[in-house]
Amino acid sequence: MNVSNLNIYPLGDQALTLQLSDQIDASVNQQVMHIFHHLQNHPIKAVTDIIPAYSSITIVYDLAQIGLQHRFSSSFEWIKATIIQHIESINASNLIGRHIKIPACYDVSLGLDLIELAQHNQLSVEEVIHKHTSQTYQVYMIGFLPGFPYMAAVDPSIQMNRRAVPRQIVPKGSVGIAGAQTGIYPLDSPGGWQIIGQTPLNLFDISKENPCLLSPGDRVEFYTVSLEEFWEIRKAITA
Repeated sequence: MNVSNLNIYPLGDQALTLQLSDQIDASVNQQVMHIFHHLQNHPIKAVTDIIPAYSSITIVYDLAQIGLQHRFSSSFEWIKATIIQHIESINASNLIGRHIKIPACYDVSLGLDLIELAQHNQLSVEEVIHKHTSQTYQVYMIGFLPGFPYMAAVDPSIQMNRRAVPRQIVPKGSVGIAGAQTGIYPLDSPGGWQIIGQTPLNLFDISKENPCLLSPGDRVEFYTVSLEEFWEIRKAITA
C-alpha cells in the first residue's frame, strides 16, 4: 500500500494517528480497514489498541514495552517507522467486511420522524422507504454507544440534519438518518438522529463472544418487514 498520502502525527505521548483523508469515502475507509486487519493479524510489539474511524486509524502503544531504540530519536519515531514498514507490505486489492441484510420496520409508530423527513424532502413516506432500502451502506466505524454503526452514504434526496433538540430516549433498534449517515441505536439512549424505522435485531449482546452485530468494513442492506413481522422477530430473539 502506498504511504505517500498518509499524515502521521502523535496523539498524546502514547498514541499516534494515521490520517488518510478528511472526507467520508468508501475507498479510503477500505484502506483504513486493510491497515486495521493487517495490524491485528501481525501484532507489533508494544501496541495495545488499534482504533479505526472514517478515514483514520489511531494506534495506542505502551512506552515501557518499547524501551530505548538507539536508531530513533523517540518512541514515536520508532513506532511510526515500524507501522510504515507494515503498511508498505499490505496488498489492498480485496474488499474487507461482510455483506449483511438487516430487517427494518418503517411503520410510523416506530419511525418517529419518518413523516417529517418525508415532508422535509418533498417525498412520500413510501419513496423515503424505497430510497433507504435501495442503498448498500458501508459501516465506517462503531462508536457513541457499544455497537452503534456509523454508515454511509444516504441518498441525497432523503438526507436531513440532526434534530435541533435531541430526544431524551431513543428506543433500542431505532434506525436513524443524520445528514449523509444512517445508523442504528443498539440501546435505549438519548439521541438526535431522525428516526425513520426500527430493527428487531440486537446490535449489541454482551453475552456473545463478539458482542457487536456489525463491524467496521461491513456492508449493510436494509429490507422492510411489517409491524407484525417486527414483533414476531423481536419476540423470537428475546425468548
